[in-house]
Amino acid sequence: MSEAKGKIVIALGGNALQSGKGPATAEAQLEVVRRTCEHVAQISGMGYEIAVVHGNGPQVGRIVMASEAAKDVTPSMPFDVCGAMSQGYIGYHIQQCLLYALNKENRHVPVVTVATQMIVDENDPAFQKPTKPIGPFYTEEEAKALEEEKGWTMKEDAGRGWRRVVASPKPLRIVEIEAVRQLWDNTIVITCGGGGIPVIEKMDGHLEGVAAVIDKDFAAELLAEQVEADTLLILTEVEKVAINFNKPDQQDLDHLTLIEATKYIEEGQFPAGSMLPKVEAGMKFVRMFPDKKAIITSLDKAVEALNGETGTVITFN
Repeated sequence: MSEAKGKIVIALGGNALQSGKGPATAEAQLEVVRRTCEHVAQISGMGYEIAVVHGNGPQVGRIVMASEAAKDVTPSMPFDVCGAMSQGYIGYHIQQCLLYALNKENRHVPVVTVATQMIVDENDPAFQKPTKPIGPFYTEEEAKALEEEKGWTMKEDAGRGWRRVVASPKPLRIVEIEAVRQLWDNTIVITCGGGGIPVIEKMDGHLEGVAAVIDKDFAAELLAEQVEADTLLILTEVEKVAINFNKPDQQDLDHLTLIEATKYIEEGQFPAGSMLPKVEAGMKFVRMFPDKKAIITSLDKAVEALNGETGTVITFN
């Protein structure tokens, strides 16, 4: 990896880990991850140094549900522990599949998952206004019943159905960043899984887990800052960012400057918990590094986007 084209932090969206159409079994997810890792291996094969950050919204939601359902048999686990569980098993799937895909490319690079904690502010206003979708989709009727029965906060998610939402505080510091930096030169690191396990730092210096899900796009952006990446690559379900999404006058965007992105955000073009954090993460990265870029595109177009053939590129100007 010494003759790399540059450093890339790849943020994998939910569709890279689980198909919305198939069953949510471990076997079905593993098959999706296999296909995902073929694309990631291609990027590595192009000569880039990479790290992988993934989401965990559906997975952590199901782990919490399973834990609550079994509480009469075995104690339910706190939300932060469920997040750590999701980091472990998703990281394991990616490690296994990516190593195989790399070997097929005749690229013998170690792959490792780092259980990653992320410092958040216990006074972050996000704790008072949950926005991060987790778990499966529900009908409006099912969502209302769950609000009554369990006290969950439920919101409609970009026209796809209703989901439970939890607090999504901003990430402040990656606890294990030094380990990631030391591994970087000769290892592909899977880190900040699910945005990182959210923890607060107490006055005596010890860390304490909290019930939240950090947006993986903001976590990937912070990682990209701290390893001084050349590109932040955010992979999602669509090939390009669009305005007037799902309307007759939808317009796909090839390029976004900070000024243009700010204008569209003010117009409410990008849904919270969906495209908005991706665009905001890209903006934050290029604001920090004006000579670098962020790219938002679909998983299957990642290689073409890196070659400048598709995707939405966010730049300072």
